[in-house]
Amino acid sequence: LRRVMGPGLLLLFIVGDILGTGVYALLGDVAAEVGGAAWLPFLVAFAIATITAFSYLELVTKYPQAAGAALYAHKAFGIHFVTFLVAFIVMCSGITSASTASRAFAANFFEGVDYDAPKLTVALLALAFMAALAAINYRGVGESVKLNVVLTIVEITGLVVVIMVGFWAFTGGGDVDFSRVVAFETGEEKSTFMAVTAATSLAFFAMVGFEDSVNMAEETKDPAKTFPKILLGGLSIAGVVYIMVSIVAVALVPVGKLEESDTPLVEVVKAGAPGLPIDDILPFMTMFAVSNTALINMLMASRLIYGMARQRVLPPVLGKVHPTRRSPWVAIIFTTVIAFGLIVYVSAFASSSAISLLGGTTSLLLLAVFAVVNVAVLVLRRDVVNAGGHFKT
Repeated sequence: LRRVMGPGLLLLFIVGDILGTGVYALLGDVAAEVGGAAWLPFLVAFAIATITAFSYLELVTKYPQAAGAALYAHKAFGIHFVTFLVAFIVMCSGITSASTASRAFAANFFEGVDYDAPKLTVALLALAFMAALAAINYRGVGESVKLNVVLTIVEITGLVVVIMVGFWAFTGGGDVDFSRVVAFETGEEKSTFMAVTAATSLAFFAMVGFEDSVNMAEETKDPAKTFPKILLGGLSIAGVVYIMVSIVAVALVPVGKLEESDTPLVEVVKAGAPGLPIDDILPFMTMFAVSNTALINMLMASRLIYGMARQRVLPPVLGKVHPTRRSPWVAIIFTTVIAFGLIVYVSAFASSSAISLLGGTTSLLLLAVFAVVNVAVLVLRRDVVNAGGHFKT
């Protein structure tokens, strides 16, 4: 594959993947569990994510190849069935996320242009969007990461606007209540520990995304040197942004209102800067955020399939690389066809409860993958590769 990703592009890839759409929707749910101390679960989730990130760092600098977690499981245990399961779970998580993001893109587009589109029209636009992503992915990783740069900058801008609105309200004497930020409130029957645990599990999935970057190891310049600082730096940037957004949100908007709203950050901007036409802007900003989620996850899924084919765990045809574009074109077609099927199924047959069940199950399986990676680090300590030449956690 073509090595085009330097430190800057890798950082934007990681930050864009972590920020995603999670914080736009999850903030109210986290606040519902712990009240005004919504920043605390994000802080704990950051600490937990960092521990697993250290495991990924040792493995990606030791084995700088595509396929990520599946490759590490393959090298650690050598059991094809376990390798296949890990690859299958990670691929499913990526394609599920990308397909959901494609539908969200289509829905937000029609909401932005104020048109009540039928389900079929939304599905067709989602399919067209997925096909466009496949075309960009096929063109090569250079084009893909350039698009990622644009989408990530827009995504970060949206969250920076929320933070700046908060600071403007703080200094301008707006209706700010800092006492809410330290007000810890749990549900009637939950202990403090259970409330923080439940909120942290939600916040943790807003932090997930750093692990996708290891699948791009073969397209990163000097991965052994680049990954440690950039991965930890990207995770830290996302953690700081999440904590600042949650503090601003709780100080400006009562927790009850954040809980009830489907778009909690819109409520924050309305409270801090009532003059901003946020309702008109948000659907389009959300489109940029979900576009990035879809792009990064389809990049990751195709590289995972390519890497596993190169390891002979999957049919070798899936490891074919285009002679001029240097992109894994068969893996790109394979993952895109699966995404098409999922978009059609979700649009035509699945209920909202089935979709949330699918997302929840995928998240649980990803935690199992993280556990496998953390064990693989210890098992692979006996495999001495470039002694002293890789990161050691």
